[in-house]
Amino acid sequence: MTKCDVAILGAGPYGLSATAHLRKIKGLDVRTFGEPMSFWERHMPAGMLLRSGWAATHIADPNQSLTLDAYKAASSNHLSSPVPLDRFIDYGLWYQRRVVPDVDRRKIVCIESDSKGFRLILEKGETILARRVVVAAGISSFVWRPPEFAGLASSLVSHTSEHRQLNKFVGKRVLVVGSGQSALESAALLHEVGAEVEVVTRAHGINWLGGLVSRTIHAGLGPKLSKILYASTDVGPAGISQVVARPDLVRRFPRAVQDWLRKRSIRPAGARWLVARLQNVPIKLGRSVVSAAAVGERVRVKLDIGSERTVDHVLLGTGYRVDVTKYSFFSPELARSISRFEGYPRLREGFETSVPGLHILGAPSIWSFGPLMQFVVGTHYTSRSLLRSIAGKAAVNQVPVTGSLIAEAG
Repeated sequence: MTKCDVAILGAGPYGLSATAHLRKIKGLDVRTFGEPMSFWERHMPAGMLLRSGWAATHIADPNQSLTLDAYKAASSNHLSSPVPLDRFIDYGLWYQRRVVPDVDRRKIVCIESDSKGFRLILEKGETILARRVVVAAGISSFVWRPPEFAGLASSLVSHTSEHRQLNKFVGKRVLVVGSGQSALESAALLHEVGAEVEVVTRAHGINWLGGLVSRTIHAGLGPKLSKILYASTDVGPAGISQVVARPDLVRRFPRAVQDWLRKRSIRPAGARWLVARLQNVPIKLGRSVVSAAAVGERVRVKLDIGSERTVDHVLLGTGYRVDVTKYSFFSPELARSISRFEGYPRLREGFETSVPGLHILGAPSIWSFGPLMQFVVGTHYTSRSLLRSIAGKAAVNQVPVTGSLIAEAG
């Protein structure tokens, strides 16, 4: 039976960054499991561009040497902002080869509590005992499909996360539901490959990032004022951006204020560079789907105003709803042991759950640490906080920790 100090589940930006930081602790055996960058590679459409700006797209590493700039220089790739999805995936794999060359690609099917930590059971029955587990498993388990589309075949209705290539919809009539980046960019890509596209959303207007106010501040009032109102993390509107860039500050606010900051910072929105690409795509605002039914090999959709349309496919850009009990690798007993609020784990310092030694990173940590955790830029705060927490516990357990590490973690 294999043993380790820390098992990290997930090899996307959060899992890779956490590994890079924790391996700074001398004597700590850290094992990382997962397919590197798999969510980005399998669940996002080819041709997509990242919404976050350049400065907010670096995956954090303890020496700040594995940035997009370093990747660009090392690979001689032409790279611009917005960053193309395929280039970001390649950047993530480049990062992985440098910090986690030994990533274990075997699938973990179950995690159970054990008297000395946790028991991890792999797909072929092998068992690993870990004193501590860090879950960085992403959001694929949290796909949200509105109940109106329940029971319809995937050939008629699917989620944006289910498609890598959209060429299959050439010449098809497709209804896209949603007003966030995934819905809007998918609509643009569908239109560009030759599909007949319509967007329907409950929102009464599209929130375009980089609107008139922010563009005036950035361009007309100068970079100094821009830096005062907007943090380099690129999350949240003017002023709020600086607050949510500081998770330790966010955590001090009353719960109602934290919730308001989250809603203002990560409400559905689209990048402004999509406006031109969607100018020939009809967008129906303030409309909800009330029913959907299969009609042969097509689907009939009825809206709340009574109008109907029959389309070849409905593409749901309806996002994700966090519920950590939906992580299939948690044993039922372990899942029930995690203190939660509406699916989000209640996390303390170091992203530790109510189960000692179990940490959860990424989007599930939004409720506890704020909206920064939904984006790649959140790896910077997350990995430092995790390192600080585990380095302290390691020191208590007499695992050697360098003085420079403590300074760096602080």
